[in-house]
Amino acid sequence: MTPWLTALVVVLALAASVGLGLAVSVLVLRWARVPEVILPEFERDASGRLVPILASTPKPSRPLLRGGLWVGVLERLAITGAIIGGHPELIAIVVAVKGLGRYPELQQAGGASERFIIGTLASFTVAVAVGLGANALLPLLP
Repeated sequence: MTPWLTALVVVLALAASVGLGLAVSVLVLRWARVPEVILPEFERDASGRLVPILASTPKPSRPLLRGGLWVGVLERLAITGAIIGGHPELIAIVVAVKGLGRYPELQQAGGASERFIIGTLASFTVAVAVGLGANALLPLLP
């Protein structure tokens, strides 16, 4: 097995994991998006009845989790690299670090936890698939 050819397959697999994982994660998150329902706010009028507030100021949007792009890139590199390197047990460390690192933000950011889980599973699936594909290809090299 040629070391240069092996290195090329590994680098291409890592690049495919990052690029394809980004595209798949974005697509899956778009499919899973739930339209935000805006309920009218109410106030009491002079007679004490509840009436909708007609001219209200727009609510600020929920903050997204920061650094998600780079976290996704690094997690896919780590997962694909762990599989190619023959140490899939290292994926547990990636899952633990990501979950524990985001826990405080997920507690404060309302509906962000569902997006976090969906994006993570899509990203992990691509990274594992690319890593397994590279492992299947490496023994076939001259």
